[in-house]
Amino acid sequence: MEYFLLVISAIFINNIVLVQYLGTCPFMGTSKSIDVALGMGGAVMFVLVMATAITWPVHVYALKPNGLEYLQTIAFILIIASLVQFVEMFLKKAIPPLYKSLGLFLPLITTNCAVLGVAIMVQRSEYSFLKSIVFALASGAGFTIALVILSSIRERLDISPLPHVFRGVPSALVMAGLMSLAFFAFQGMAA
Repeated sequence: MEYFLLVISAIFINNIVLVQYLGTCPFMGTSKSIDVALGMGGAVMFVLVMATAITWPVHVYALKPNGLEYLQTIAFILIIASLVQFVEMFLKKAIPPLYKSLGLFLPLITTNCAVLGVAIMVQRSEYSFLKSIVFALASGAGFTIALVILSSIRERLDISPLPHVFRGVPSALVMAGLMSLAFFAFQGMAA
């Protein structure tokens, strides 16, 4: 039951992008089509889980025992940057169309504050290794769900008769704001 609540909390109540406001650059930039949104969501989910799986033992077994917690951010960024390079090389070789469609946003996962934010949240909450992985996976799923919802709305808005000034980014920002308000409704479930 504890893991179920952790998953529900990470996906809906404390959604990494709609409630915590982390990772909004790739959220807005790759939400133009559902295929690209799924690809970016999968890449972010993979990086979140792998980064958490590596940063947790680094923090618990290397930084904390030696009193080097102040190096946490630098160490985590180096780990995340290495993982993103791996994902980028893999996608370039294995799935070239997805690699091309993600474009500039794939390397930006390195500086995606959602990935670093989850790694730091796990340490601050003092989760066990398994809870950390579940939290990272659920946070990635929440990011992906929000991204797919926004991309499906944006695809629908592209064929709708909107005034020219509202097309593109303005309507996406309004929709993201409305989605945030909808996800804030889940806050009452936390009590």
